[in-house]
Amino acid sequence: MRVISQIGDWFDRRLQLAAPIREAAEHPVPRNTASWWYVFGSAALTIFLLQLVTGILLALIYVPSASEAWNSLQALNHDVTLGWFIRAMHGWGSNFMVALVLIHMVQVFLFGAYKFPRELTWIVGVFLLLMTLGMAFSGQVLRFDQDAYWGLGIGASIASRVPVAGPMIVKLMLGGPIIAGATLSRFFALHVFVIPGMLIGFVCLHVLMVLKLGINEWPMPGRVVKRASYLSEYHELTKKDGVPFVPYAIWKDLVFAAFILLAVTACALYFGPFGPTGRPDPTIIQTVPKPDYFFLWLYALLSLLPPSMETPALLIGPVVVIVGLLLLPFLSGEGEKSWRRRPIAVLTVLLIAITLGTFTHLAAFTPWSPHMNAWSGDPVPERLLHDTTALQRQGALIFQVKQCHNCHSLGELGGQRGPALDNVAMRLTEDQLIRQVIQGGGNMPAYGKNLSPAETTALVAFLETLHPVGQAPAREAARDVVLQENSTHP
Repeated sequence: MRVISQIGDWFDRRLQLAAPIREAAEHPVPRNTASWWYVFGSAALTIFLLQLVTGILLALIYVPSASEAWNSLQALNHDVTLGWFIRAMHGWGSNFMVALVLIHMVQVFLFGAYKFPRELTWIVGVFLLLMTLGMAFSGQVLRFDQDAYWGLGIGASIASRVPVAGPMIVKLMLGGPIIAGATLSRFFALHVFVIPGMLIGFVCLHVLMVLKLGINEWPMPGRVVKRASYLSEYHELTKKDGVPFVPYAIWKDLVFAAFILLAVTACALYFGPFGPTGRPDPTIIQTVPKPDYFFLWLYALLSLLPPSMETPALLIGPVVVIVGLLLLPFLSGEGEKSWRRRPIAVLTVLLIAITLGTFTHLAAFTPWSPHMNAWSGDPVPERLLHDTTALQRQGALIFQVKQCHNCHSLGELGGQRGPALDNVAMRLTEDQLIRQVIQGGGNMPAYGKNLSPAETTALVAFLETLHPVGQAPAREAARDVVLQENSTHP
């Protein structure tokens, strides 16, 4: 013990950390706040540390490559010792962390802990919630299975609807025009470096403000927050009825954090890791990609909304919610804290919880929007194959084999997800058709990785025949000018 004490003194003379640590551990908190209602924030911090440790271990094996990501996860599941368990701990830790942060935010809201002088603490908490959801989404993308591929495609489709900046956001998000290796590299950097780094910074700031401003007192009915007198009243309360954080309050945090760790471990052992499911393949249309549970409500909402309402709901709804959360402490910074005297706050929480719970439940039954009830076996109309070349007929066969009919109709036969292709040659030139097939766009996935150059050439040759009889297909005006100049200047 003497040697350990000497080593500790040696470090403390150089780092000067003993006094700040002792001050933080012994800072007084109101006696009533040493409660089981105040343990969710520390539990979320514990799970975040678990995510850092398991994430580092997974990063040693994971390969952020479009061709190797799926294989590296399979190796973790089946070849690496305890690799499946580490993946399961990381996956279930993500679920628990989202749940704990949400519960902590609700508890802070109901207890009025966002009011003066803790406005900035609340704002930082809102950003921590958003970054936690960002970690969850980017982690699902890194699985790069069928669910991740289509989920990322839907996310890119949502981002593309942003006015003016949409195409730039999609390119920044995907690292190019299509979902490929650059996409995984970007999401790997986000998931491993960018978002965790921001989380660490915001968590440190959040804890610092809790230490400086104190833990919110137990909300008593009739104890009203006033900017002019709150700080003096709080300091008087901690002097009169305060206890040191260690050991009076911390033991409940430790017990609950240990319980949560045991729960994560139990789920990891019993349920195992998440995926990966089948390899990502945009030609497999008959799939039902579903996000992880914390985004299931959004999946159900998009499935049930009429198409005309999707864009306003996606672009306006989240902005209104986030701005409302950020402005909350400034609009309601004084007054009652107790939930017993704030019925609107209680009803708001109940309404949001019931709504999200209902949509999450409906996600198990709602079909993937929009309906894909076409069948690739529907034949290409015979009239479209008359007087066609061998290359064009080969393109019609590729159209059939690659299940294009599931999304696009020909002669009123086929899917309704994408536009009908009966007159597509009147809308798009040859170069535009090639670009659309390879790079995708809108709700259409990119097929550049799933079609050979010969298949793309044949498919586009067939699509160029789809125009009314007697009308020429679309052409580029600039190319006509070049051809005319070449003919007049031999």
